[in-house]
Amino acid sequence: MYLHYVFDLWVEVWRQKVAKGDVMVVRYADDLVLGFQHRTDLGGHLDECIACGDRPAISYNSCRNRHCPKYQAHARTRWLEARRQELLPTRYVHVVFTLPHELAPLALQNKKILYHLLLQTSAATLLAVARDPKHLGAEIGFFSVLHTWNQKLELHPHVHCVVAAGGLSLDRTHWIQPRYPFFLPVKVLSRVFRGKFVSALKRNFRQGKLGFYGNLKPLAHPKAFSAWIRTLFRNDWHVYSKRPFGGAEHALCYLGHYTHRVAISNHRLVSLADDQVTFHWRDSAHHNEPKLMTLALDEFLRRFLLHTLPKGFVRIRHFGFLANRRRAALLPLCFQLLGAVPQPQAEQQASAVQEPRPLWLCPQCGGPMVVIERLSAAQLQLRSPPFLIGAAA
Repeated sequence: MYLHYVFDLWVEVWRQKVAKGDVMVVRYADDLVLGFQHRTDLGGHLDECIACGDRPAISYNSCRNRHCPKYQAHARTRWLEARRQELLPTRYVHVVFTLPHELAPLALQNKKILYHLLLQTSAATLLAVARDPKHLGAEIGFFSVLHTWNQKLELHPHVHCVVAAGGLSLDRTHWIQPRYPFFLPVKVLSRVFRGKFVSALKRNFRQGKLGFYGNLKPLAHPKAFSAWIRTLFRNDWHVYSKRPFGGAEHALCYLGHYTHRVAISNHRLVSLADDQVTFHWRDSAHHNEPKLMTLALDEFLRRFLLHTLPKGFVRIRHFGFLANRRRAALLPLCFQLLGAVPQPQAEQQASAVQEPRPLWLCPQCGGPMVVIERLSAAQLQLRSPPFLIGAAA
């Protein structure tokens, strides 16, 4: 008798007694995923606005997986509220570092290592170039978010960095404003990034940390790997930078578009018919023209699963004066040099205790919503409208 077998029996009994539709169990090693035909089988909850008392319809629970678009919407709201007190009264810059497509197969086989290298080397590039007196001569602060997809759900590892436009002088006596329209020279960032990433990749190869499987197996030999590495220097790597934008509130709104995205959100899905999935996508090669793409169900799932992250992998990271070990000391200094006063830590903690953390804001008045009742799948069935055969026909 195995625990997995007991669980399978329990799922079948629960499905027959409670669930409205089919329940699917997908297991890999010691991990498993439950799929429900009807979202009501996940249970739900009732919410109420503490400002105006409005009660929207029942909200169905998410699966609480970080690759789920429904769960990420709530996580994004909580994360942005926590970051609100850290936004400086200055403009911000959006910089994107992208791995060349030649590295995508190796990244797929070594996700944890290559995604970590992508985050670390892109951050090291920004910090090094910003400290150079020829470009800024300052210590900057920023956070980075890893994305691994493009609009067609293909593997496209890249990092979005949101950087305060300027930085602390190296002697920490004043705030230095950027001298370039795009904050830091993109061509310099590109070449420094390429050098740092390739150097780190070689180091991991020498230490035997990289795996090579299938078509990549020949690269396990040092000579073949060295020859392949040389091809990565044929072109500049893609680094994109926007002009500095907005202030703190603008930045907060802007961040919500990048922090907790998943490969595809629910609103992009159009239909599932005849084992084919149709979804919206934007064609960047033709001025972001909106288009429809239809994929076979197994191909759609294959592409989606390309973007699942290793267990425990941290895809949002803070660097510079926003790094966890330095933030408490350096962030108040940044506010002071910019002529602003941050909210004292004691007041932040007091307000957090007095006000319940909202899952989302009220659609009527914008006040915080709180959960007032949690509902099981059986309770949801009792509150659901009756199924009318005539209407269904």
